[in-house]
Amino acid sequence: FNHRFGLYDAILIKRNHIRVCGGVKSAVIRAQERAPFGMKIEVEVRTLAQVKEALEAGAEIIMLDNMSCQEMAEAVKYIAGRAWVEASGAINKDNIQAVAQTGVNFISLGRLTHSAPAVDIHMLVEKI
Repeated sequence: FNHRFGLYDAILIKRNHIRVCGGVKSAVIRAQERAPFGMKIEVEVRTLAQVKEALEAGAEIIMLDNMSCQEMAEAVKYIAGRAWVEASGAINKDNIQAVAQTGVNFISLGRLTHSAPAVDIHMLVEKI
C-alpha cells in the first residue's frame, strides 16, 4: 500500500524547502505550524545528520534520498521505529532487494512515472 497517493494528502518537504527555511528543523516546524489536523509531514534528507534533525523536529516520515544501502541501514537503526522511513533515488531492479533489506518501510521508484514508455493509443472515427 502507499503511504501517500499524491501531493494533496501529505506535506512533503524537499531540498529547496529546507534551503529556504534555513535547515531541516526549521522547515519541519514551519510545516507543523501550518499543517491541517492529522496531515502527515514527510521530509527528504540526504545525510545522517539531516535524519537526526528531522526526527528531533518531529517529522512523521523521513525519506532517505540517494543514500547508500549502508547509510540507509544506519538511518533505519537510528530512527528505530520513531518515524516511517522511505527510500528514494537511484533505485532500480538491480538494487531494490538490497534497499528493502535495509529495513525501510517504503521504497519509491520515480522510474515508474518519469521513465515509463509511452503507448500509442489512438482512435479513428469513420463516417458511416
